[in-house]
Amino acid sequence: MWPLTVPPPLPLLLLCSGLAGQTLFQSPEEGWQLYTSAQAPDGKCICTAVIPAQSTCSRDGRSRELRQLMEKVQNVSQSMEVLELRTYRDLQYVRSMETLMRSLDARLRAADGSLSAKSFQELKDRMSELLPLSSVLEQYKADTRTILHLREEVRNLSSSLAAIQEEMGAYGYEDLQRRVMALEARLHACAQKLGCGKLTGVSNPITIRAMGSRFGSWMTDTMAPSADSRVWYMDGYYKGRRVLEFRTLGDFIKGQNFIQHLLPQPWAGTGHVVYNGSLFYNKYQSNVVVKYHFRSRSVLVQRSLPGAGYNNTFPYSWGGFSDMDFMVDESGLWAVYTTNQNAGNIVVSRLDPHTLEVVRSWDTGYPKRSAGEAFMICGVLYVTNSHLAGAKVYFAYFTNTSSYEYTDVPFHNQYSHISMLDYNPRERALYTWNNGHQVLYNVTLFHVISTAGDP
Repeated sequence: MWPLTVPPPLPLLLLCSGLAGQTLFQSPEEGWQLYTSAQAPDGKCICTAVIPAQSTCSRDGRSRELRQLMEKVQNVSQSMEVLELRTYRDLQYVRSMETLMRSLDARLRAADGSLSAKSFQELKDRMSELLPLSSVLEQYKADTRTILHLREEVRNLSSSLAAIQEEMGAYGYEDLQRRVMALEARLHACAQKLGCGKLTGVSNPITIRAMGSRFGSWMTDTMAPSADSRVWYMDGYYKGRRVLEFRTLGDFIKGQNFIQHLLPQPWAGTGHVVYNGSLFYNKYQSNVVVKYHFRSRSVLVQRSLPGAGYNNTFPYSWGGFSDMDFMVDESGLWAVYTTNQNAGNIVVSRLDPHTLEVVRSWDTGYPKRSAGEAFMICGVLYVTNSHLAGAKVYFAYFTNTSSYEYTDVPFHNQYSHISMLDYNPRERALYTWNNGHQVLYNVTLFHVISTAGDP
Protein backbone atom coordinates (compact mmCIF):
# COMPACT_ATOMS: atom_id res chain seq x y z
CA MET A 1 0.00 0.00 0.00
CA TRP A 2 2.98 2.36 0.29
CA PRO A 3 4.41 2.82 -3.23
CA LEU A 4 7.78 4.45 -3.78
CA THR A 5 6.20 7.02 -6.02
CA VAL A 6 2.78 8.59 -5.81
CA PRO A 7 0.93 9.27 -9.07
CA PRO A 8 -0.78 12.55 -9.92
CA PRO A 9 -4.19 13.22 -8.34
CA LEU A 10 -6.67 10.42 -8.88
CA PRO A 11 -9.88 9.27 -7.14
CA LEU A 12 -9.63 6.53 -4.54
CA LEU A 13 -12.81 4.98 -3.11
CA LEU A 14 -12.72 3.80 0.48
CA LEU A 15 -15.42 2.11 2.56
CA CYS A 16 -15.59 2.82 6.26
CA SER A 17 -18.08 2.10 9.00
CA GLY A 18 -19.31 4.91 11.20
CA LEU A 19 -16.16 6.95 10.83
CA ALA A 20 -15.59 8.97 7.70
CA GLY A 21 -12.29 7.27 6.94
CA GLN A 22 -8.63 7.23 7.83
CA THR A 23 -5.72 8.61 5.81
CA LEU A 24 -2.31 7.31 6.78
CA PHE A 25 -0.08 8.78 4.06
CA GLN A 26 2.10 11.85 4.30
CA SER A 27 1.78 14.80 1.95
CA PRO A 28 4.15 17.64 2.79
CA GLU A 29 2.89 19.98 0.09
CA GLU A 30 -0.87 19.75 0.49
CA GLY A 31 -3.43 17.79 2.49
CA TRP A 32 -5.49 14.83 1.43
CA GLN A 33 -8.97 15.74 0.23
CA LEU A 34 -11.75 13.43 1.35
CA TYR A 35 -15.40 13.35 0.35
CA THR A 36 -17.51 11.20 2.66
CA SER A 37 -21.12 10.16 2.31
CA ALA A 38 -23.34 7.54 3.95
CA GLN A 39 -24.87 6.39 0.70
CA ALA A 40 -23.89 2.72 0.48
CA PRO A 41 -26.82 0.24 0.46
CA ASP A 42 -25.38 -1.55 3.50
CA GLY A 43 -25.35 1.64 5.56
CA LYS A 44 -21.61 2.16 5.48
CA CYS A 45 -20.21 5.48 4.48
CA ILE A 46 -18.41 6.01 1.20
CA CYS A 47 -15.18 7.97 1.17
CA THR A 48 -13.54 9.37 -1.93
CA ALA A 49 -9.94 10.43 -1.39
CA VAL A 50 -8.15 12.72 -3.85
CA ILE A 51 -4.43 12.09 -3.61
CA PRO A 52 -2.24 15.19 -3.97
CA ALA A 53 0.61 15.31 -6.46
CA GLN A 54 3.82 14.28 -4.79
CA SER A 55 7.45 13.91 -5.83
CA THR A 56 9.39 10.68 -5.68
CA CYS A 57 10.01 9.50 -2.15
CA SER A 58 13.56 9.69 -0.87
CA ARG A 59 15.52 6.44 -0.81
CA ASP A 60 18.50 5.50 1.31
CA GLY A 61 21.72 3.84 0.02
CA ARG A 62 20.43 0.32 0.42
CA SER A 63 17.29 1.11 -1.54
CA ARG A 64 19.30 2.58 -4.41
CA GLU A 65 21.64 -0.41 -4.43
CA LEU A 66 18.71 -2.80 -4.41
CA ARG A 67 17.09 -0.93 -7.30
CA GLN A 68 20.31 -1.11 -9.31
CA LEU A 69 20.60 -4.83 -8.69
CA MET A 70 17.01 -5.37 -9.73
CA GLU A 71 17.75 -3.53 -12.98
CA LYS A 72 20.72 -5.82 -13.56
CA VAL A 73 18.55 -8.87 -12.97
CA GLN A 74 16.08 -7.54 -15.50
CA ASN A 75 18.85 -6.99 -18.07
CA VAL A 76 20.19 -10.49 -17.51
CA SER A 77 16.71 -11.92 -17.94
CA GLN A 78 16.25 -10.09 -21.22
CA SER A 79 19.67 -11.30 -22.47
CA MET A 80 18.75 -14.88 -21.61
CA GLU A 81 15.53 -14.58 -23.61
CA VAL A 82 17.38 -13.28 -26.68
CA LEU A 83 19.96 -16.03 -26.35
CA GLU A 84 17.29 -18.69 -26.09
CA LEU A 85 15.57 -17.51 -29.27
CA ARG A 86 18.83 -17.39 -31.20
CA THR A 87 20.00 -20.82 -30.06
CA TYR A 88 16.65 -22.33 -30.95
CA ARG A 89 16.95 -20.92 -34.50
CA ASP A 90 20.51 -22.22 -34.90
CA LEU A 91 19.54 -25.62 -33.56
CA GLN A 92 16.81 -25.94 -36.17
CA TYR A 93 19.37 -25.13 -38.90
CA VAL A 94 21.82 -27.72 -37.64
CA ARG A 95 19.14 -30.41 -37.55
CA SER A 96 18.15 -29.65 -41.13
CA MET A 97 21.83 -30.09 -42.18
CA GLU A 98 22.11 -33.41 -40.38
CA THR A 99 20.23 -35.26 -43.13
CA LEU A 100 22.45 -33.75 -45.80
CA MET A 101 25.63 -34.82 -43.98
CA ARG A 102 24.39 -38.39 -43.66
CA SER A 103 23.60 -38.48 -47.38
CA LEU A 104 27.13 -37.28 -48.22
CA ASP A 105 28.66 -39.86 -45.97
CA ALA A 106 26.69 -42.63 -47.68
CA ARG A 107 27.72 -41.40 -51.12
CA LEU A 108 31.40 -41.33 -50.18
CA ARG A 109 31.25 -44.87 -48.84
CA ALA A 110 29.54 -46.11 -52.01
CA ALA A 111 32.07 -44.47 -54.33
CA ASP A 112 34.62 -47.14 -53.42
CA GLY A 113 37.60 -44.92 -54.36
CA SER A 114 36.48 -43.84 -57.81
CA LEU A 115 34.23 -40.88 -58.66
CA SER A 116 32.95 -39.82 -62.01
CA ALA A 117 33.07 -36.19 -62.99
CA LYS A 118 29.35 -35.92 -62.51
CA SER A 119 29.43 -37.46 -59.04
CA PHE A 120 32.33 -35.22 -58.03
CA GLN A 121 30.40 -32.12 -59.04
CA GLU A 122 27.37 -33.25 -57.07
CA LEU A 123 29.52 -33.77 -53.96
CA LYS A 124 31.08 -30.35 -54.45
CA ASP A 125 27.64 -28.72 -54.61
CA ARG A 126 26.58 -30.52 -51.47
CA MET A 127 29.71 -29.41 -49.64
CA SER A 128 29.02 -25.77 -50.58
CA GLU A 129 25.65 -26.12 -48.85
CA LEU A 130 27.44 -27.10 -45.65
CA LEU A 131 29.74 -24.07 -45.59
CA PRO A 132 27.31 -21.88 -43.52
CA LEU A 133 27.62 -24.44 -40.74
CA SER A 134 31.00 -23.03 -39.81
CA SER A 135 29.50 -19.64 -38.89
CA VAL A 136 26.73 -21.35 -36.93
CA LEU A 137 29.33 -23.32 -34.96
CA GLU A 138 31.25 -20.10 -34.24
CA GLN A 139 28.03 -18.53 -32.96
CA TYR A 140 27.52 -21.54 -30.71
CA LYS A 141 30.96 -20.96 -29.23
CA ALA A 142 30.17 -17.28 -28.60
CA ASP A 143 26.82 -18.19 -27.04
CA THR A 144 28.55 -20.66 -24.75
CA ARG A 145 30.86 -17.93 -23.52
CA THR A 146 27.87 -15.64 -23.00
CA ILE A 147 26.08 -18.30 -20.99
CA LEU A 148 29.11 -18.74 -18.76
CA HIS A 149 29.27 -14.98 -18.25
CA LEU A 150 25.58 -14.75 -17.43
CA ARG A 151 25.87 -17.63 -14.99
CA GLU A 152 28.64 -15.81 -13.16
CA GLU A 153 26.60 -12.59 -13.18
CA VAL A 154 23.60 -14.33 -11.66
CA ARG A 155 25.82 -15.88 -8.99
CA ASN A 156 27.18 -12.45 -8.06
CA LEU A 157 23.72 -10.92 -8.02
CA SER A 158 22.42 -13.67 -5.76
CA SER A 159 25.23 -13.07 -3.29
CA SER A 160 24.62 -9.30 -3.30
CA LEU A 161 20.88 -9.69 -2.84
CA ALA A 162 21.39 -12.13 0.03
CA ALA A 163 23.73 -9.68 1.78
CA ILE A 164 21.27 -6.80 1.37
CA GLN A 165 18.39 -8.96 2.54
CA GLU A 166 20.30 -9.93 5.66
CA GLU A 167 21.24 -6.31 6.37
CA MET A 168 17.77 -4.91 5.73
CA GLY A 169 16.12 -7.73 7.63
CA ALA A 170 17.68 -6.80 10.96
CA TYR A 171 17.17 -3.12 10.28
CA GLY A 172 13.61 -3.51 8.91
CA TYR A 173 12.08 -5.03 12.05
CA GLU A 174 12.85 -2.05 14.27
CA ASP A 175 11.95 0.37 11.52
CA LEU A 176 8.67 -1.44 10.87
CA GLN A 177 7.76 -1.30 14.56
CA ARG A 178 8.49 2.43 14.63
CA ARG A 179 6.42 3.03 11.51
CA VAL A 180 3.46 1.06 12.90
CA MET A 181 3.47 3.11 16.09
CA ALA A 182 3.63 6.35 14.10
CA LEU A 183 0.79 5.24 11.84
CA GLU A 184 -1.35 4.30 14.84
CA ALA A 185 -0.87 7.78 16.28
CA ARG A 186 -1.78 9.36 12.96
CA LEU A 187 -4.78 7.06 12.64
CA HIS A 188 -6.22 8.41 15.90
CA ALA A 189 -5.46 11.97 14.83
CA CYS A 190 -7.16 11.45 11.49
CA ALA A 191 -10.15 9.85 13.19
CA GLN A 192 -10.68 13.07 15.10
CA LYS A 193 -10.15 15.29 12.04
CA LEU A 194 -12.41 13.27 9.77
CA GLY A 195 -15.43 13.69 12.01
CA CYS A 196 -16.14 17.02 10.32
CA GLY A 197 -16.19 18.49 6.85
CA LYS A 198 -17.81 20.98 4.52
CA LEU A 199 -21.16 20.13 2.94
CA THR A 200 -20.80 19.53 -0.79
CA GLY A 201 -23.81 17.38 -1.61
CA VAL A 202 -27.23 16.16 -0.50
CA SER A 203 -28.55 12.84 -1.77
CA ASN A 204 -31.94 12.13 -3.28
CA PRO A 205 -34.67 11.78 -0.65
CA ILE A 206 -35.39 8.45 1.01
CA THR A 207 -39.01 8.29 2.13
CA ILE A 208 -39.31 6.33 5.38
CA ARG A 209 -43.02 6.71 6.02
CA ALA A 210 -46.08 8.86 5.27
CA MET A 211 -47.76 9.57 8.61
CA GLY A 212 -49.47 12.45 10.34
CA SER A 213 -50.44 15.96 9.28
CA ARG A 214 -48.69 18.38 6.97
CA PHE A 215 -46.41 19.67 9.75
CA GLY A 216 -44.41 17.86 12.40
CA SER A 217 -41.02 16.48 13.41
CA TRP A 218 -39.34 13.14 13.92
CA MET A 219 -35.83 12.29 15.12
CA THR A 220 -33.42 9.88 16.78
CA ASP A 221 -31.05 10.58 19.67
CA THR A 222 -27.81 12.05 18.29
CA MET A 223 -25.85 10.88 21.36
CA ALA A 224 -27.25 7.37 21.73
CA PRO A 225 -25.04 4.32 21.09
CA SER A 226 -25.45 2.57 17.75
CA ALA A 227 -27.55 -0.20 19.35
CA ASP A 228 -30.16 2.39 20.40
CA SER A 229 -32.30 3.08 17.33
CA ARG A 230 -35.36 4.60 19.01
CA VAL A 231 -37.41 7.06 16.99
CA TRP A 232 -39.42 9.97 18.41
CA TYR A 233 -42.44 11.36 16.58
CA MET A 234 -44.24 14.69 17.21
CA ASP A 235 -47.19 15.56 14.97
CA GLY A 236 -48.26 19.18 14.50
CA TYR A 237 -46.52 22.53 15.03
CA TYR A 238 -48.25 24.12 18.03
CA LYS A 239 -49.96 23.27 21.33
CA GLY A 240 -48.99 19.59 20.99
CA ARG A 241 -48.00 17.53 24.03
CA ARG A 242 -47.98 13.93 22.79
CA VAL A 243 -44.62 12.38 21.88
CA LEU A 244 -44.50 8.83 20.52
CA GLU A 245 -41.34 6.78 21.16
CA PHE A 246 -40.83 3.81 18.82
CA ARG A 247 -38.40 1.07 19.81
CA THR A 248 -36.68 0.89 16.43
CA LEU A 249 -36.85 2.48 12.99
CA GLY A 250 -38.48 -0.72 11.75
CA ASP A 251 -41.20 -0.35 14.37
CA PHE A 252 -41.70 3.26 13.33
CA ILE A 253 -42.15 2.20 9.71
CA LYS A 254 -44.72 -0.43 10.76
CA GLY A 255 -46.36 1.77 13.38
CA GLN A 256 -45.87 -0.73 16.22
CA ASN A 257 -44.05 -1.14 19.57
CA PHE A 258 -44.25 2.43 20.83
CA ILE A 259 -44.90 4.22 24.08
CA GLN A 260 -46.39 7.66 24.65
CA HIS A 261 -44.94 10.61 26.55
CA LEU A 262 -47.27 13.43 27.56
CA LEU A 263 -45.30 16.64 27.96
CA PRO A 264 -46.22 18.82 30.95
CA GLN A 265 -46.06 21.92 28.74
CA PRO A 266 -47.09 22.19 25.06
CA TRP A 267 -44.61 22.86 22.28
CA ALA A 268 -44.39 25.50 19.55
CA GLY A 269 -42.90 24.94 16.09
CA THR A 270 -41.11 21.84 14.83
CA GLY A 271 -37.51 22.63 15.78
CA HIS A 272 -37.24 20.02 18.52
CA VAL A 273 -34.23 17.78 19.07
CA VAL A 274 -33.44 14.70 21.17
CA TYR A 275 -29.99 14.87 22.73
CA ASN A 276 -28.54 12.42 25.24
CA GLY A 277 -31.90 11.06 26.40
CA SER A 278 -33.71 14.41 26.65
CA LEU A 279 -36.04 16.38 24.41
CA PHE A 280 -35.26 20.07 23.89
CA TYR A 281 -38.19 22.15 22.66
CA ASN A 282 -39.76 25.63 22.66
CA LYS A 283 -42.59 26.12 25.14
CA TYR A 284 -45.75 27.36 23.41
CA GLN A 285 -46.29 31.17 23.42
CA SER A 286 -42.92 31.89 25.03
CA ASN A 287 -39.21 32.05 24.33
CA VAL A 288 -38.58 29.38 26.97
CA VAL A 289 -36.39 26.36 26.21
CA VAL A 290 -37.56 23.17 27.92
CA LYS A 291 -35.39 20.11 28.61
CA TYR A 292 -37.62 17.06 29.13
CA HIS A 293 -36.00 13.79 30.26
CA PHE A 294 -37.67 10.74 28.75
CA ARG A 295 -36.60 8.15 31.31
CA SER A 296 -37.74 10.12 34.36
CA ARG A 297 -40.66 11.68 32.43
CA SER A 298 -39.86 15.03 33.96
CA VAL A 299 -38.59 18.51 33.07
CA LEU A 300 -34.97 18.78 34.18
CA VAL A 301 -34.53 22.45 33.40
CA GLN A 302 -36.19 25.31 31.49
CA ARG A 303 -34.82 28.72 30.68
CA SER A 304 -35.79 31.79 28.70
CA LEU A 305 -33.65 32.54 25.65
CA PRO A 306 -32.85 36.27 26.08
CA GLY A 307 -34.47 38.45 23.45
CA ALA A 308 -35.57 35.55 21.24
CA GLY A 309 -38.69 36.14 19.18
CA TYR A 310 -41.60 33.73 19.53
CA ASN A 311 -45.25 33.19 18.52
CA ASN A 312 -44.57 33.72 14.79
CA THR A 313 -42.58 36.92 15.31
CA PHE A 314 -39.52 35.67 13.42
CA PRO A 315 -40.40 32.29 11.89
CA TYR A 316 -38.96 30.55 8.84
CA SER A 317 -40.62 31.37 5.52
CA TRP A 318 -43.31 28.71 6.07
CA GLY A 319 -44.46 30.18 9.40
CA GLY A 320 -45.71 27.53 11.82
CA PHE A 321 -44.39 29.14 15.05
CA SER A 322 -40.89 28.20 13.86
CA ASP A 323 -39.25 31.10 15.70
CA MET A 324 -36.88 28.86 17.67
CA ASP A 325 -35.04 25.89 16.17
CA PHE A 326 -32.83 23.56 18.23
CA MET A 327 -30.04 21.54 16.64
CA VAL A 328 -27.23 19.16 17.54
CA ASP A 329 -24.05 18.61 15.55
CA GLU A 330 -20.63 17.12 16.26
CA SER A 331 -19.82 19.90 18.74
CA GLY A 332 -23.01 20.03 20.81
CA LEU A 333 -26.36 21.77 21.27
CA TRP A 334 -27.38 24.89 19.31
CA ALA A 335 -30.32 27.27 19.13
CA VAL A 336 -31.24 29.17 15.96
CA TYR A 337 -33.58 32.15 16.37
CA THR A 338 -33.60 35.92 15.98
CA THR A 339 -34.21 39.05 18.03
CA ASN A 340 -35.41 42.60 17.50
CA GLN A 341 -31.88 43.75 18.27
CA ASN A 342 -30.59 41.70 15.33
CA ALA A 343 -33.24 43.15 13.00
CA GLY A 344 -34.72 39.76 12.19
CA ASN A 345 -31.41 38.20 11.12
CA ILE A 346 -30.63 34.66 12.16
CA VAL A 347 -28.77 34.31 15.45
CA VAL A 348 -26.87 31.10 16.25
CA SER A 349 -26.21 30.37 19.92
CA ARG A 350 -24.26 27.56 21.48
CA LEU A 351 -26.16 26.25 24.53
CA ASP A 352 -24.95 24.43 27.61
CA PRO A 353 -27.06 21.22 27.49
CA HIS A 354 -27.16 20.99 31.31
CA THR A 355 -28.13 24.56 32.22
CA LEU A 356 -29.46 25.83 28.84
CA GLU A 357 -27.36 28.97 29.29
CA VAL A 358 -26.02 30.66 26.17
CA VAL A 359 -22.30 29.97 25.83
CA ARG A 360 -21.75 32.18 22.78
CA SER A 361 -23.82 33.78 20.02
CA TRP A 362 -23.23 34.79 16.39
CA ASP A 363 -25.24 37.17 14.19
CA THR A 364 -25.24 35.60 10.73
CA GLY A 365 -26.71 38.60 8.93
CA TYR A 366 -29.17 36.35 7.06
CA PRO A 367 -32.89 37.31 7.38
CA LYS A 368 -34.75 34.44 9.02
CA ARG A 369 -38.02 35.03 7.17
CA SER A 370 -36.12 34.43 3.90
CA ALA A 371 -34.91 31.02 5.08
CA GLY A 372 -36.85 27.87 4.32
CA GLU A 373 -35.12 25.81 7.02
CA ALA A 374 -31.65 25.46 8.55
CA PHE A 375 -29.35 22.84 10.06
CA MET A 376 -25.92 22.66 11.69
CA ILE A 377 -22.99 20.48 10.58
CA CYS A 378 -19.59 20.77 12.25
CA GLY A 379 -20.24 24.24 13.62
CA VAL A 380 -21.50 25.53 10.28
CA LEU A 381 -25.08 26.75 9.87
CA TYR A 382 -26.55 25.80 6.47
CA VAL A 383 -29.68 27.61 5.30
CA THR A 384 -32.08 26.66 2.51
CA ASN A 385 -33.58 29.44 0.41
CA SER A 386 -37.09 28.00 0.45
CA HIS A 387 -39.35 25.38 2.03
CA LEU A 388 -41.04 24.71 -1.31
CA ALA A 389 -40.05 22.86 -4.50
CA GLY A 390 -36.80 24.09 -6.05
CA ALA A 391 -35.13 24.69 -2.69
CA LYS A 392 -31.37 24.47 -2.33
CA VAL A 393 -28.78 24.99 0.38
CA TYR A 394 -28.05 28.63 -0.31
CA PHE A 395 -26.11 30.07 2.64
CA ALA A 396 -23.45 28.85 5.08
CA TYR A 397 -22.22 30.56 8.24
CA PHE A 398 -18.97 29.37 9.83
CA THR A 399 -18.95 29.90 13.59
CA ASN A 400 -15.24 29.08 13.90
CA THR A 401 -14.29 32.08 11.74
CA SER A 402 -17.46 34.22 12.12
CA SER A 403 -17.68 34.34 8.33
CA TYR A 404 -20.21 33.30 5.71
CA GLU A 405 -20.50 32.33 2.06
CA TYR A 406 -23.27 31.72 -0.42
CA THR A 407 -23.56 28.14 -1.60
CA ASP A 408 -25.38 26.27 -4.33
CA VAL A 409 -26.04 22.72 -3.11
CA PRO A 410 -29.06 21.14 -4.83
CA PHE A 411 -31.76 19.89 -2.49
CA HIS A 412 -34.58 17.79 -3.94
CA ASN A 413 -37.84 18.76 -2.20
CA GLN A 414 -39.91 15.79 -3.31
CA TYR A 415 -43.18 16.61 -1.55
CA SER A 416 -42.97 20.40 -1.95
CA HIS A 417 -43.37 21.57 1.66
CA ILE A 418 -40.64 21.05 4.27
CA SER A 419 -41.57 22.02 7.81
CA MET A 420 -38.68 20.37 9.65
CA LEU A 421 -35.03 19.82 8.66
CA ASP A 422 -32.40 18.59 11.08
CA TYR A 423 -28.96 16.97 10.89
CA ASN A 424 -28.02 13.86 12.86
CA PRO A 425 -24.22 13.64 13.29
CA ARG A 426 -24.36 10.03 14.46
CA GLU A 427 -25.93 8.88 11.21
CA ARG A 428 -24.60 11.69 9.01
CA ALA A 429 -28.08 12.22 7.61
CA LEU A 430 -30.73 14.92 7.37
CA TYR A 431 -34.15 14.23 8.90
CA THR A 432 -37.06 16.06 7.29
CA TRP A 433 -40.81 16.29 7.62
CA ASN A 434 -42.10 16.98 4.13
CA ASN A 435 -45.84 17.45 3.70
CA GLY A 436 -46.76 14.55 5.97
CA HIS A 437 -43.82 12.36 4.85
CA GLN A 438 -40.88 11.41 7.03
CA VAL A 439 -37.83 11.59 4.78
CA LEU A 440 -34.06 11.07 5.08
CA TYR A 441 -31.22 12.59 3.05
CA ASN A 442 -27.61 11.45 3.14
CA VAL A 443 -24.98 14.16 2.98
CA THR A 444 -21.52 14.35 1.43
CA LEU A 445 -18.84 16.20 3.39
CA PHE A 446 -15.52 17.45 2.07
CA HIS A 447 -12.35 17.13 4.17
CA VAL A 448 -8.83 18.48 3.77
CA ILE A 449 -6.43 16.68 6.06
CA SER A 450 -3.47 18.95 6.73
CA THR A 451 -0.28 16.96 7.20
CA ALA A 452 1.95 19.89 8.11
CA GLY A 453 4.15 18.90 11.02
CA ASP A 454 3.52 15.21 10.59
CA PRO A 455 6.51 12.99 11.32
